[in-house]
Amino acid sequence: MSGAVHLDTQGGIATLRLDNPTKLNAFTPEMLAQLAAHCDTLDRDTAVRAVLLTSEGERAFCAGADIKAWAGYAPAEFARIWVRDGHRIFDRLARLSKPTIAVLQAHAFGGGLELASACDIRVIAPAATLALPESQVGIVPGWSGTQRIARLLPEPMLKEMALFGRRISAERALACGFVAEIADDPATTARAIAEKLLTTSPRATEVAKYMIHAGVGEDRDAMIEALGSGMIAASADKAEGVDAFAHKRKPVFPGT
Repeated sequence: MSGAVHLDTQGGIATLRLDNPTKLNAFTPEMLAQLAAHCDTLDRDTAVRAVLLTSEGERAFCAGADIKAWAGYAPAEFARIWVRDGHRIFDRLARLSKPTIAVLQAHAFGGGLELASACDIRVIAPAATLALPESQVGIVPGWSGTQRIARLLPEPMLKEMALFGRRISAERALACGFVAEIADDPATTARAIAEKLLTTSPRATEVAKYMIHAGVGEDRDAMIEALGSGMIAASADKAEGVDAFAHKRKPVFPGT
């Protein structure tokens, strides 16, 4: 199948770019796998301070999932493979240790809106709209459209999209706080926002993201344990315990 997700890094800012413009940047299984692999790379790259999520073309940021990619699945396979894989990979993006910005230069529909929702903030073009049109092809949102988006949008607005098939304008998305800014050139605006991170503390930014995610329930258990583990890893007790283990002696913990 066609389509790819590219990863490029320049000056501490990484860019994930959806590249399937002939299909409105709709996701294929290969693209999902590439996104997951890139997320693993980004979390381990200490030089990266921020991540921009962009796409090719002017017609759509992302129209969701390529229907041809999932239409042949049996019902159980559709739920077990396609839906759960997509959910897991979008969760992986949401839980990156780096701040993420979705650049919505055009419409974000279905899985494309769910993808944008997995980023920390969003910048949108004036003419871009948001929609959850799954019911038009006989399915329901499956990559967090009724879960994560329910934490980001007012319930009536989410129902407008998921139940009634209405599109939400950039202005309404800004008014409810779903997008950070409306910009004629979303990519330039998003990069300017990301560049501000180059002068801040990487560790403070990472920990602040973990704290916020724990507060809103985004992978709360893992976030709490990551915060606690980070604290204990910097302690003299941890250093003593590791040294005692290495030298096969009884540890004497200083309690600091």
